[in-house]
Amino acid sequence: MKKKSSLIQNFAWIYALVFFLVVLVGYIPLFNSNDLLFGLFAIDPIDDGLHLLSALWAALAAWHSFRQSVIYFKIFGILYCLDGVMGIIFGNGYLDFAIFLHGIRALDLGTKIAINIPHIAIGGLAIIIGFVLSKKFKAK
Repeated sequence: MKKKSSLIQNFAWIYALVFFLVVLVGYIPLFNSNDLLFGLFAIDPIDDGLHLLSALWAALAAWHSFRQSVIYFKIFGILYCLDGVMGIIFGNGYLDFAIFLHGIRALDLGTKIAINIPHIAIGGLAIIIGFVLSKKFKAK
């Protein structure tokens, strides 16, 4: 008999779906304007690969166990959120190697915030799920 998924595992399934959709919509012309996703974000093959790996990691964690889902949210959340913070400070993050390949990018603060807020929000929520909610909703 298959055990029931926990709330945390269900959140991991949602993260997997969201990241799969991010990759998918990047290839639908309706969602792209001037090679920018939703007319806002430049997504290159490295970004697609990272989003796909994030989706696969979330799906495998959700499928495997509550514990693996918690580990996913803790590690992923920290890495993703810090990438966004670094992007606000330096204009480039580290997950896609942009800071190493292109160095500091001179953008106005508003643009830096707009570009990096998705990473901070998604990563921050993952941190809350992994470190706070997982303690309140332990698997039975």
